[in-house]
Amino acid sequence: MNSPHGLILFDGVCVLCSRGCRFVSKRDRRGYFRFVPIQLAEGRPLAQQLGIDPDHPDSFAFLANGQAYVKSEAVLRIARELPRWQWTWVFQFIPRVIRDAIYDLVARNRYRWFGRRDACILPNSDRSWPS
Repeated sequence: MNSPHGLILFDGVCVLCSRGCRFVSKRDRRGYFRFVPIQLAEGRPLAQQLGIDPDHPDSFAFLANGQAYVKSEAVLRIARELPRWQWTWVFQFIPRVIRDAIYDLVARNRYRWFGRRDACILPNSDRSWPS
């Protein structure tokens, strides 16, 4: 995907994931990010291309400048684009295997710890995030 925007492919029924997207949207002053739930028709083929099962996603993805990032790398790349969150890039120095192990622990337990919606949540047409 080559676009002037970064695309966040996320689990649309995951409360933690949708809250994360709302967090990003509120801080995205440039209008850089776009959000697509993995479960929707637009998101399913992208997820499959990245090795993410759309019916049981274990990661989200960030696509920017023709590159795709998943797990902890996606988190750090997104944070780097947000005002006042660039400092989190320091976590890049932690080996990816360790960062991804922590990511996987949260991903495995995200529904239990944060909840799950019955249906996908979507950003509004004006890019604001629903409450």
